[in-house]
Amino acid sequence: MLDNANVTPANDLVVIDEISLCVYQAILEIQQQQPEFLKEKYRSIPWHEPRNRDAFLIKLSAGISKAQQRDALIGKVQKFLQMLLFSSYFELPSFANLMSHITSLTQPLQQSSHSVTLNLSQPAEASILPTSRELTPLPPGIAILLLDAENLQLDINTEKFLAGVCTYPIQIKVAFANWRTMGKHDIEFHGRGYELIHVPAGKDSADVKMATVGSSIFVHYPTAKEVLVCSSDGVLTHLCTTLQTHGLTVYLVRKQGENLTVLNSKTNQTQTYSLKPIQEIPSLEEFLVQLIELIKAEQKRTKNQWLKLERISRLFQEKYKLLLSQVVSHHLPSKKVRDFLIEHPAHFVVHQIPAQSELYINLFEPSPTNLTRVNQPQQQAEPKANAKSAAEIRSRAELEQILTKIIETATQRSPKSYMSLTILGTQFQRQYSQSVTIVLKKLQLNVKFSQFLQSCKTFELRQTEKGWEVAVRKTSGEDS
Repeated sequence: MLDNANVTPANDLVVIDEISLCVYQAILEIQQQQPEFLKEKYRSIPWHEPRNRDAFLIKLSAGISKAQQRDALIGKVQKFLQMLLFSSYFELPSFANLMSHITSLTQPLQQSSHSVTLNLSQPAEASILPTSRELTPLPPGIAILLLDAENLQLDINTEKFLAGVCTYPIQIKVAFANWRTMGKHDIEFHGRGYELIHVPAGKDSADVKMATVGSSIFVHYPTAKEVLVCSSDGVLTHLCTTLQTHGLTVYLVRKQGENLTVLNSKTNQTQTYSLKPIQEIPSLEEFLVQLIELIKAEQKRTKNQWLKLERISRLFQEKYKLLLSQVVSHHLPSKKVRDFLIEHPAHFVVHQIPAQSELYINLFEPSPTNLTRVNQPQQQAEPKANAKSAAEIRSRAELEQILTKIIETATQRSPKSYMSLTILGTQFQRQYSQSVTIVLKKLQLNVKFSQFLQSCKTFELRQTEKGWEVAVRKTSGEDS
């Protein structure tokens, strides 16, 4: 850049390093968000790893430092990008923004030395950028995530939550652990773009290494603005203090029970993320079948017809990982479990002993095959005429015919009227001693009851405030 090309002033070197880092960050972002623009041989290189980053910066800095003029410098940057990227990238606004940012970084070279021979008579962007629009600069910083993988595990969804907490994009992720004891987690984390640092076995080894590496982040990553320190141990206070004194915003990420808490060191605000998997709420039809099956099983086990609602609630939670109140309030926000049971007299009988708060529940029509009276031998129920066991239902066509017959029988006084799916499911279970849901699974039809009915041309469904209802579809001959 000088008349003597072998001598470069210190402030020129600073600018060259800034330009090189800017290009590196652009390549890193392209690999993460638009990898199709990278040529195949460069697409799979882990650019985030320090050895690749350093090699990239050294090669680019050496190339552009030989430029004698600003136009030549920008031209060398373009040629370097052309080696890595397909030509389609250079038509994107992001390329124009990148070159605009690089051009702005070269401005200090005008005042660097009287001996600088850069040609500044014509703006460099005039030859390479469209002048008819205003260009916006690139984001001014990045966020870095440091993870003690021995004490805290982060899945993809949790990472997305942390990315939403940060102001800047998370571009560097480093995980510390004794990877010999972590099974296949090293493969998983490497596949998700983490740089893996191995530490020897021992208490707090990962934390100590994290503190050592993290305390020099501002040196190796001068554009870092935010750091997420992810560890459930409380020995990283010194690291957080060091980073804060260098102007970085530190997020302290810890696991507390079934929640992840994120403390912003600058604002002292805390955000919470639940680590509990989201449990799928069953439909009212499925819920009714599940509840009836649970009550029948408990009646058979205890040989008691009347059961405490509290006991049934506990059994339901153990089996389905949900509270009865969660399911009822999800579908019927203004209702309680007691209300739901009372509003289904065709299935349940509810009783409360005077002067007691305990609520007891029984099935309105318990199956004789599932109940055994005390001191009385069990009697085998008479099989119903023309009844087929659930095990003999071997196709969806047979199941469709059976459901059609149940609906037609139930609505024979009012043909083509609708029938509640909950009642349909209950009638099926009474006749075949097995729920429709179980039969669907045996037929390997991985759909809900309502979805199965919707897929059958025989049925028409409609949704009401009380849930889904079904009717046998009218044929063209019946309409005429």
